[in-house]
Order: sequence, then C-alpha cells, then structure tokens
Amino acid sequence: MNDAIFSQLDFGPLEEFLSQDDITDISYSNGGQVWLKTLSRGVFKVERPDVNNALMEKLAFQCSNVMGKTFNMAHPFLDAESTELRLNFVHDSIATNGIACLIRKTPAKIRLNKEKLINEQYVSEDLLDFLLQCVQGHANIIVSGETGSGKTELVKYLASTTKEDEKIISIEDTLELHLDRIFPHRDIVAMKTNNIASYTDVLVTCMRQNPIWILLSEVRSAEAVLAVRNSISSGHHILSTIHSDKAASIPMRMYSLLETNQEVEQFLSTIHRYVQIGVYVKGYMSKTLGRFQREIMEICEFYVDEENKPKTNTIYQKTMDGKFTLNNPTNHLRDYLSIQGVILPDDIFRTNPSTQSGGAQSTVQRLHVSQNTTPVMPRMANTETL
Repeated sequence: MNDAIFSQLDFGPLEEFLSQDDITDISYSNGGQVWLKTLSRGVFKVERPDVNNALMEKLAFQCSNVMGKTFNMAHPFLDAESTELRLNFVHDSIATNGIACLIRKTPAKIRLNKEKLINEQYVSEDLLDFLLQCVQGHANIIVSGETGSGKTELVKYLASTTKEDEKIISIEDTLELHLDRIFPHRDIVAMKTNNIASYTDVLVTCMRQNPIWILLSEVRSAEAVLAVRNSISSGHHILSTIHSDKAASIPMRMYSLLETNQEVEQFLSTIHRYVQIGVYVKGYMSKTLGRFQREIMEICEFYVDEENKPKTNTIYQKTMDGKFTLNNPTNHLRDYLSIQGVILPDDIFRTNPSTQSGGAQSTVQRLHVSQNTTPVMPRMANTETL
C-alpha cells in the first residue's frame, strides 16, 4: 500500500497505541477485547470501550477501498501493508465472535544496541562479543524462537554490525527489516516476494547482484529452506530466522519444512556444513526482574566431523531454573573464522579447557545460580534464577 495513502487512514483511538514505541502489536478480537504486546511488559489487555467492532469495520473498509480490494463474506481476509505497519483483518463471517484484527508495527530502526543487550540481561558481554566476532568472520547464523520472541530484532542488530563495504540483500515476503532505510548510505537492496516473484525467482536475481550477505526475514516454507541452502552453498553468507523451540533443533526444523523424500542425514550434513551458528531467543515474564524479558537461552555450533556426520556443539545453554552450560567453540569454527581474519582464543570463555574428541578444546561449566547470586565467570551478565 502507498505510504501516503496509508497515512490518511483514520485509526481513531488506536493512534494512541501506534505512537508508542514500546508497543509492537495491537490485537483486536472477541467483540471488543484489545490486547497489546510491548517490549517492556509483554502481552496484556487494556480496556478501551471506544475500540469496538464498528471502529474496526470502518478501518477495514478504509483499507479495502484504498487498496481496491473487497472485504466481505465472499472475501473474508484482508492484508494491508505499509513501510512500517502491517494489518490483517478477518471478517465476522469467519470470526464468528466479531471482526478480528492484528496490527503489527515494523519500525525502520534498530531497537537493540550492545549497552541495552547487556544492561537488560538479554545476553552476557562474553557471548555477545562472540556472536559479533562470528558476524565479522562471515559465519552463517540462524536465530530461532517463538512468535514475538524478538528474532527479527536480533537479526537486524547483527546485520547492523556487518562491515560498511559489504553489500546486503534482504529477501522478505512481508517488510520487517528496513535496513535500506536505516542505513541509506550503504549498498543494500531490499527485495520483496509476491505472487509474481517467488523466493526462487528473487534468489536467482539476488545472486546476480553479487551480495556478501543475504538476509531472509524468516524461513517458514520449503521454498525458503531451499533459498537458504542455495545461498550458503554458493558461498554467500546469511542471517535469518526460523520458528524452533531450541537452537539445536534448527537443522531438523528446516528438514521438516522441506517436505521432501531427501535422505535426512544427507540434508542435515549440508546444513551442518554451511550453517555455523544457531541461536535460540526466548521471551517470558521474569519474576526476578519483575518485567517481560527477552533473552538468548541457547547458542549452538554446527559442523560435520571427519566422517561427514552432522555434529552439534552446545556453546551456551540456559534452563528456566537458572542453570547454564558453557562450552568453547571447536576447532572447526575457529578455523572457519580464521580464514576471514577473525582469530578466536582457544579458551574464549575462560573455562580451563582440555582437549576433547573432534578437535574441540573445551570444558563444560555448569552453575546453578541462586537468587541474588552472581556466577563466578568473568564478564558474564547477572543470571539470577528466573
């Protein structure tokens, strides 16, 4: 939708929520319920009698009119999109308890920075520095998590740390990254798939544009999985997201999306060979912090061993009871990054390493962190019991 037209829509009392940076999603359902998703408080309900079915129907018809589409019983679904806003409507012939709407804000800004990530206990300084070194070393990174966990925001932040002279191409079916607007001085091409240009079509063109980085907003279809595989196997570097309940499950989650008869170990070996890092982000209400918390709960390294078997090294993993495991990366990752001029210390996390099988020099440090107890680990953020 044209942004100029979009700005002319009358959002009425919803404008109050649209103007607040802390609010990311506005959900309307069930004949008058308004639920907000925010960065600071998570999801909660607000009482707004002036936000009702009549208002939402009026907004839906405004959107359908300016888009030249129909919204009725015969066409009960409506999507509207601007540069920084997405709306989805479900007609009351389908949503039988009243029209339903979800408004998602996708601002052209980087919400995260190093200080914020550390101060808000999103990740420790050691682990963040490690991830940034992986970006500098052109590691392929996929961020996993549930809906609303902050996957895209983390990818945007990591992308913002790439070198200024490295060309980026983003491929999305819905606009969320906005890196071309955030960094107008950089060589960035933003591509959007549609019913004419598929992931496959866009990727073929993307390759001819000679990018260093390819950013796929989300891997959620067989076509997107193939786009990731083709990108990384052709020597390009990717940052992307996927829905998965832990980092170690990312390769198998990609296989399940592929919907193919391809031999599973062959596919997993390909992913483990070309995707170096998996990250799992979780959003939850923290009793200790008294607020909604987003946190990196797991970082995994993927590689294949000398027999071409897919292997996973859990670099960091934290459970909801406050226990966490920390491992140094293997020689496989250190060798990969060293080719790009990024040299990781053998004992990057200072865990008193000992040589293990597979070339890894690491030890596992397991701590149970009690409330108000800071773990004895240099530069690790305070990780109290959740």
